[in-house]
Amino acid sequence: MPGKNIKPLSGKPLIYWTIDVARVLADDEDICVSTDSEAIRQCVEQYGLKVPFLRPPEISDDDATSDSVIRHAIERRKAEGRTYDTVVLLQPTSPFRTAAHIAAARRLLNHDIDMVVSVKESPANPYFNLFEESETGLLVRSKETTATRKQDCPPVYQYNGAIYIIRLDSLRDTELHKLPRVVKFVMGDEVSIDIDTPLDWKLAEIVAASVAKAGRRCGI
Repeated sequence: MPGKNIKPLSGKPLIYWTIDVARVLADDEDICVSTDSEAIRQCVEQYGLKVPFLRPPEISDDDATSDSVIRHAIERRKAEGRTYDTVVLLQPTSPFRTAAHIAAARRLLNHDIDMVVSVKESPANPYFNLFEESETGLLVRSKETTATRKQDCPPVYQYNGAIYIIRLDSLRDTELHKLPRVVKFVMGDEVSIDIDTPLDWKLAEIVAASVAKAGRRCGI
């Protein structure tokens, strides 16, 4: 979905949903929007948040990783005289995570943990209904178990893309996806929507309308 980050969702650009949440928890000076898009930069600055740099092309293509984006942003902030112990990565495609979610996830981080990541319980389970193809072309369960019912299988989780809270000391010698000490912060399906496709967008519109309706009932 080209341009989705600034496409209006329930009356405001998608990226504003994340900026609003970040502003509950941090001053504007400590919020960094990392983008290679001049259109996104202009949209964000119209919202009163400065975007002092654009990402270079080498970390802006389809092969770019969250690790490279975080490292680039941290180095740019260091050059501005700002250093941090922790970074909170909030992707704009997760509009329904709240400041309360982030604060609760942050409380799980300590010196024995490298990263707290938001997840949702996966409806697909490798012990029950996920299969791999064997060398002979037959389907076999991804993980062996003696369980005959899904409810008897261990729960499994998938990243929902909403919250990553990372100790920067842990990133000094290890790439983000290789951090060994990661704990989960579980979120529900509705607030775990990660917009990637037009169908995701349609679902997000339904949830956003529900959020707006609930806000009106509460006088917000």
